[in-house]
Amino acid sequence: MTPDTARPRPASLLDLFISFTILALQGFGGVLAVVQRELVERKKWLTPEEFIEDWAVAQIMPGPNVVNLSLMVGDRYFGLRGALTALAGMLCVPLLVVLGLALLYAQYGSHPGVAGALRGMAAVAAGMIAATGLKLASALRSHPLPRWLTTLIAALCVVCVLVLRLPLGYTLLIVGGVACALTWRKLKGAT
Repeated sequence: MTPDTARPRPASLLDLFISFTILALQGFGGVLAVVQRELVERKKWLTPEEFIEDWAVAQIMPGPNVVNLSLMVGDRYFGLRGALTALAGMLCVPLLVVLGLALLYAQYGSHPGVAGALRGMAAVAAGMIAATGLKLASALRSHPLPRWLTTLIAALCVVCVLVLRLPLGYTLLIVGGVACALTWRKLKGAT
């Protein structure tokens, strides 16, 4: 897929590297909310639909989702060099930060204040994930399936993971497979 030349894009490999480094440094415990805001809303490198499509692919690939997404975005604009540059931006500086934090945690991890702060961050992370899910739901307006069916599919995913405790992989294969088949059938009928 070639990017639309009229649309904003990374100015250079350095811009791509710095952008993904900054994204990674903003996202303690997960960067989905930050990446969506930065790449779709602020930089406009991806449309909401492109972000959802790429995110769906990133989730079914092995490895961390946001790392997979960085590879796809880098590849979209600069090919293999862009993919490797975005990956380096996503991993290099944050790795140094994590190593430094690991050293600090080894020293102070048993302190009650540190333990309490980490428990409080769990609530923040859950809120960020929920808010991002609600933001991403707006892109379903342009989905070929009716809104009631996409809502049902989303609810079924939640039930499979939270109530039935199915692993995410099985949920993706079962519910995602059905959703893909229904969408394909709808699109095939539209042509």
